[in-house]
Amino acid sequence: MKTPALGPNERGEALARMADRELDVLVVGGGVVGAGTALDAATRGLETGLVEARDWASGTSSRSSKLIHGGLRYLEMLDFALVREALKERGLLLERIAPHLVKPVPFLYPLKHRIWERFYAGSGVALYDAMSISSGHGRGLPAHRHLTRGRALRVAPCLRKDALVGALQYYDAQVDDARYVTTLVRTAAEYGAHVANRARVVGFLREGERVVGARVRDLEQGGEFEVRARQVVNASGVWTDDTQALIGERGQFHVRASKGIHLVVPKDRIHSTTGLILRTEKSVLFVIPWGRHWIVGTTDTDWDLDKAHPAASSADIDYLLEHVNEVLAVPLTRDDVEGVYAGLRPLLAGESEATSKLSREHTVAHPVPGLVVVAGGKYTTYRVMAKDAVDEAVHGLDRRVGPCVTEEIPLVGAVGYKALWNARARIGRRAGLHVARVEHLLNRYGSAAQEVLELISGDSSLGEPLAGADDYLRAEVVYGASHEGARHLDDVLTRRTRISIETFDRGTRCAREAAGLMAAVLGWGEDQIDREVQHYEKRVEAERESQRQLDDLTADAARLGAPDIVPL
Repeated sequence: MKTPALGPNERGEALARMADRELDVLVVGGGVVGAGTALDAATRGLETGLVEARDWASGTSSRSSKLIHGGLRYLEMLDFALVREALKERGLLLERIAPHLVKPVPFLYPLKHRIWERFYAGSGVALYDAMSISSGHGRGLPAHRHLTRGRALRVAPCLRKDALVGALQYYDAQVDDARYVTTLVRTAAEYGAHVANRARVVGFLREGERVVGARVRDLEQGGEFEVRARQVVNASGVWTDDTQALIGERGQFHVRASKGIHLVVPKDRIHSTTGLILRTEKSVLFVIPWGRHWIVGTTDTDWDLDKAHPAASSADIDYLLEHVNEVLAVPLTRDDVEGVYAGLRPLLAGESEATSKLSREHTVAHPVPGLVVVAGGKYTTYRVMAKDAVDEAVHGLDRRVGPCVTEEIPLVGAVGYKALWNARARIGRRAGLHVARVEHLLNRYGSAAQEVLELISGDSSLGEPLAGADDYLRAEVVYGASHEGARHLDDVLTRRTRISIETFDRGTRCAREAAGLMAAVLGWGEDQIDREVQHYEKRVEAERESQRQLDDLTADAARLGAPDIVPL
């Protein structure tokens, strides 16, 4: 079964279709909420368009902690409704919607006090498991368990013996957040949505007080055109206030940005078979298994500088290293850090002065006729946010529209994934690949991995790993450009793969090879290949320089030293 392609031709056709007809719904913003909204609208039979100013998931939705979770700490805040909702969504993603992309992951919570802490934390985790099962979609994960200090140290030998008196172990789930969003977009396209990245909304169309569409600038080919729509949904995350400003009216709420940074370190630097969750004075700290790496995060600080490229400062990095080293027998140093990334959480403003106290619940509003705004929330509950946004948009349509069905819609690659997983050894023999390579492809593409294997069968050189990024095959770069909407080198090295944070050189060693592979799909000449590589190298150097700065202001200035290859 062929999956929808998001290559350059398909992008051009989508823009043309959006320009020559009136849509029912136009979604602005290609993060997880915008992509989910486009899928929800399309699967209700609505003529749907989706535009994104940069790349899919290029903002918050590619820079999260990569967790699909109920939010254990929200139980402590007595936010039971949010936790129950998120746990139901976690179960749906694991079991039905995206079993190829969302995977269980164990976490160990070290206990520092005897008796009362085990009772207190144990009660919370027991309630967490019970709420998961009661949602009807949580039986696929193992139940939590209590561990003595000795058993905990056998599971996680990396821990200092004096850092715990015992532990709890429980399960949540994780996902490659950027890959998930791209898959959402492709699924929306499969159900008829017209989707285009590098297409920026520069203004709204008005008839009286009503919004009737948007002016869109094609940042790749140039030119502006009008997209008329009966309802426009603003799902632009931390850019919500900026997008709202285009209609010249004050919004009903504001979105506040909170910066979180993460470190990526090699697997051998932390000796453990489980992830870790640790308390800090401000929030919690995760050590998350990530293939041949660990992700350590996160911080939680107010941010009012550049939204497109939030910068991690030296102080941010030191904060994470200091706190994780409080429990590690062998401390991490700066030399252990392969990658660093920073993202912004879109929090609803006005509820608390501290960003870590702001609610992760979402809000949907209809500030003017024809325009719906959705903001706040958390990655795990994107589908609920999308449903609420489309429900609100439907009120502005003068016809009967069916209910949300996304609870029943598997994403591209989900159907047939488990059968192919069972046959992975045979598939590997047929393709001439080690079974570990096949597992890697299945866990990134699901049943669509067969299309990647078809590329290799047509050109055996594509079955070779990228030089300097051994985890990824050359075919994955080609597929990213031909099927997943990658338009530039940064799109592939940062979001279609995770090479930019998983290698000590941040992807510079394989940049030219990857650009050459993309060139065949996108029609680049040598000049464009050189330009792509130079821009990527400048980006990496600007990020490294920002991470040497002491504070946010100087880090932001350093990061802005590298311009985007496609200026907004």
